[in-house]
Formats: sequence, structure tokens, C-alpha cells
Amino acid sequence: MTAKGDMFYTWAADADVLKKGECGGAITALQQYALKSGMVDAVLAVRKGADIYDAVPTLITDPAEVAQTAGSLHCGTLLLSKLVKDYLDSNKTARLGVTVKGCDTMGLIELAKRDAVDLDRLLLLGVNCGGSVSPVLARKMIRDKFEVDPDQVHKEEIDKGQFIIEYEGGHKGIKIDELEDEGYGRRSNCRRCLYKVPRQADLACGNWGVIGDKAGKATFVEVCSEKGANLLDAAVKAGAVKTESANPKGIEIRGKVEGAMLGLGNKWRKKNFGELASDLWGTIGRETGRCIKCYSCIENCPVCFPVAEELRGNSRMITSGEVPPNPMFHLRRFAHISDSCVNCGQCEELCPMDIPLALFSHAIRTEGDSAFEPKLGKASYTN
Repeated sequence: MTAKGDMFYTWAADADVLKKGECGGAITALQQYALKSGMVDAVLAVRKGADIYDAVPTLITDPAEVAQTAGSLHCGTLLLSKLVKDYLDSNKTARLGVTVKGCDTMGLIELAKRDAVDLDRLLLLGVNCGGSVSPVLARKMIRDKFEVDPDQVHKEEIDKGQFIIEYEGGHKGIKIDELEDEGYGRRSNCRRCLYKVPRQADLACGNWGVIGDKAGKATFVEVCSEKGANLLDAAVKAGAVKTESANPKGIEIRGKVEGAMLGLGNKWRKKNFGELASDLWGTIGRETGRCIKCYSCIENCPVCFPVAEELRGNSRMITSGEVPPNPMFHLRRFAHISDSCVNCGQCEELCPMDIPLALFSHAIRTEGDSAFEPKLGKASYTN
């Protein structure tokens, strides 16, 4: 019997899924099996839209359609946490399978702390994540740095410290460090992230540590819960996937890759937080002084729960219709999420004025966590 902590190389048994899926199609096959067997009523995943820069969240109830979501999209900067909440709110007894990154997982954990989602109704298949790239910047980076027409690129990945593209006529990779030193590469919040392997999901999956004849043909799966163990056991028994124990050398390599990514995250924290600390109030004042009060940061944050009728009206310190708003407009939001920010970057990614809001909230939370006991309890993750 499979148990929490077990590690496997896993791949789809079906030849078509094996061909279409990423790294042996394990996640695709597991989500298909979860639907077919009735373990979940629907699956929420992400598929390619118009191109690799267009990530589209997709709710699936037909197992045959799961294959449409195969593969990774590092230029899609979605967060699924609130979509999960919306689905569970509108389907009171439904069970949902979700393919989650680290930030999706953290968002769901924070929502669960507030009784906003029931984790028992979720089957979470976590994917290792080295970070994502904003689609507009990705196109510019590919054109300027890679000297390739971004419309000709049909696949991209982050692997072995490089951003790699495949296009008509070849492939090319450039070191992440080099790209980011020149203002390209991953989003700033992703650079600071320390949650690369989502072990609070039911299974943590990825290609790190898959070596030998299974390299590129299987997924490294770490079992993180009893629910994940039951899924894997049942899928193997039903013939949906095949597994073998992870190579000890592969486990060691996976650990080193994760360690290197954490080292990179700490490097960016030191840089970003250090620069912010050198002129804290001046930076916050200048940046938030460009705010047009569109409310996008509030509406897209997975842990913001405003009192709707009060949000846009007058308060003691904020005047309705005032643009840019009084600094308290942002300070009260920072206070609201001070022990809950998951550094997902949605507030910053979707800000039309490019205010580095994720930097401010992330800095506040990391400082708060280091000095005070969190009001809703210590998080089960580190970020």
C-alpha cells in the first residue's frame, strides 16, 4: 500500500495520453481516472487558448476532455483559488479535482482557514513550479533576447536554470539569471517564492529528479496525503497509470534542484526587501500615488474579503471618488491581508498602473510572521 512520503516515477498506461501528456501524462491520466471512477465530479485545470501565452481555466466533467489541459504554460499567470471557491459555493456537494501550483495551494489553505472552502471536497494534484512569466513580457523577451518570432514558438519550459523555447526550426535556452538581470524572466513575486514543491497538495508532481530511461517519459510523484495515496493506488489497480519507485539518485537530484530554486528565491528576497527597506515610506507613497482606484487588486486577491457596500463609499479617512486615493486606501488592505498574503502576485500582475503591490504585501507578511504569532495559526507552508 502506498503511504504519505512515498516517491514514484509515474506515467500513463494509455498510449494516447502518454503521447499527449507532459512527462508521461501522469497528471492527465490521474485526473481522468478520478473523473471516471467518481472520486470527483469535475476537474479544474488550465488549457492553451489562442497560443502559449494565453492560459485558460477550464472546468471539465467529461474524462475525454482532460487531455486538452496536458502540458505546462509558464506564460500563463492565473490563480485558481477563487475559481475553486466560486465552484464549491455554487455546487454545494460537488467534489473537485484541481491541478494546482504552489500559489494556488497556498490560496486554498488561506481560504480554508476562513471556512471559505472545504478542503475535504478537493483532490489537489500539485505541480512543481519554478515561476511564471507575464505573457506580454514573454513575447518581448523571446523577440529581443532569443531573436525568435514569438508566434513561431510552440512550447516553452523552465528547466535546469534556463528558460527554454521550442520553435519551428529549433530550440534555444538562456539562463534565468541572465534574463532576470536584464529585466526579463519570471514575475517578481515568483522570483521571491520559496514554495516550489506544493507538499500541502495530495500529490506533488514534476519532472525534477526523473533520470535514466524514464527522463522525459515519466513524472516524479511524491505522495503527500492519504487521499493522494488512495488515488494513486486505485489508478494503478485500474490500469490507468504505471509506477516504479523513484531512483535514489533522482531523489537526491530533485532535492538539489529544489534547494537551488530556494537559494535563488532568497537572493531575490534580499535584493527586493533590502531596496524597499532603504526608502520604505517614500517608495510606498510614490508608487501608490499612481493608483486610479480600479479595485483590481482587491477583486483578484485570493484572501481579500471586503464588505462590498462599504468598500466604495466614504469612510473616516477615505473619500469616495478621490483619485489617487488617500494612502489609507492601500494601508487598510495591507493590514487586512497582513498574515495571509501568499505572494501570488495577482494584485501586481493585474494593476493597470504597474504598482508593485505584491512586493509591499509580501514584505509585510514576512516581517509579521517573523515577529508575531499569526492570528489564524502558523501556516503549513513556508513562503
